Amino acid sequence: MKIYISLNDQKSLSKAYNNIAVVYKSMHDYPKALEYLQKALKIQQQNAEETVAVTLANIGNIYFEMHNYNLAFSYYQKSEKLFKNIDNVRNFALLNSYFGDYYKKIKNDIKAFEYYNKALETYNKIENLNGASLVLLNLGQMNYDIGKFTDALPQALKSLQYAKETGVIDQTIFSEKLTSDIYLKLNNPTESLNHYKQYIVFRDSLNNENNTKKFKDAEENFEIDKKNSLMQEKQKRQSQLTLFAILGGLMLLCLIFVIYNRMQVKKRLTLQKEVAEYEQKALHLQMNPHFVFNCLGSISSFIVQNGTDSAIKYLTKFSKLMRLTLEYSKNSLIPIDKEIEGLQNYLELEQLRFNQKFKFLITSNPNIEDYMALPPLLIQPFVENAILHGMVPKIGNGRININFDITDKNLICTIIDDGIGLTKSKQLKENSVKAHQSMALEITKKRLEMMENGSNNKSELKIDEIIKNNEVVGTKVVLNLPIQYIK
Repeated sequence: MKIYISLNDQKSLSKAYNNIAVVYKSMHDYPKALEYLQKALKIQQQNAEETVAVTLANIGNIYFEMHNYNLAFSYYQKSEKLFKNIDNVRNFALLNSYFGDYYKKIKNDIKAFEYYNKALETYNKIENLNGASLVLLNLGQMNYDIGKFTDALPQALKSLQYAKETGVIDQTIFSEKLTSDIYLKLNNPTESLNHYKQYIVFRDSLNNENNTKKFKDAEENFEIDKKNSLMQEKQKRQSQLTLFAILGGLMLLCLIFVIYNRMQVKKRLTLQKEVAEYEQKALHLQMNPHFVFNCLGSISSFIVQNGTDSAIKYLTKFSKLMRLTLEYSKNSLIPIDKEIEGLQNYLELEQLRFNQKFKFLITSNPNIEDYMALPPLLIQPFVENAILHGMVPKIGNGRININFDITDKNLICTIIDDGIGLTKSKQLKENSVKAHQSMALEITKKRLEMMENGSNNKSELKIDEIIKNNEVVGTKVVLNLPIQYIK
């Protein structure tokens, strides 16, 4: 951006702002995404660019994601007026789909159907199968929700066809699931089961698709940083090149790790088994890639916010955490002290990422034996939730306390934070329209159920708000686990 500013290249600068906004949107940092879209809009309006209509629509979509539906609708209307005077049918179709989302959200099904059908008509004319697939999925879902299953079925099937033709795996997943649900309502259990099995297969393969996309995005970011580094002093240039070497090594390590896990999944799936058994065996192998790429997302966020020099300290800590994770990735159980070491590294990383937003303390009962163990990455999702949904939204700094204790037959892990609490966190998320949700807690709950096998004691999970003087002052998570030993 410094180059574009020095050259007074307004058009390229507005594109750069838009690209940065896309990155922040993918990180769900909507205020930052909005900030850069507004910068791009100001430049476009000064130069009377045709892209103003597209940027207005994108700003409206950001407000929609932030649940400010009235303001989103206002920007959609402004965008619609401009689109009528320019030839940009693809983005105009996208705007109509945004209108459809808006009317669907406010329960105006008639208007939602109207705008979705407008978008679909345009997508069909320009043969945009990806856009048509998404609109057909929304139409099918709406018909399903109001009980019009015979109308919903051809829309879901067509959406599935287009998604497969364009190779969009996440779109294929949602279309397979909707088709399975519709067949079930139409009393066709055979077809319902067939599509549900396909849904499971594609859902698992989505990890590979996401892996590829994240690596490509990372490579693009590295190239941008590399070009900017050429304008800096020789000392900074050398530091930048060193950082790229470290990141490249970490990326290669992560790639090997993910490929190994994927190969293990495929090997286990060579025997044809029932869907329930298939999902159960995939749980542990899904958890590691989820954790790895959450960490990569944290690295991307940290570099954007703090610059490359500050990232070296962050990457050093990340490499320690990755080394520990890789060391025990094949094990079903790890020593409790290694789980504590991993949590220590993870929390230190998040402290750096969020600029010391919180403090933490990890304590353990000295009577815990060396051979006592638990499944790897079992505690981390709850700590992650405490940070992202308790600490980050909180005004001011916070604290997280983690304690490991034992009774005669059980290991008890307690996680206490003084964040905003469950109720307020739920209010911030309750109207979310995102297509994807984190599977970490869902997977962890299933793993807790599997721990009961071979043990007379049951696993127990309790999540409660901490209330003092009739006010919520935090959240308490208690995991009561059967004591296990490394053989």
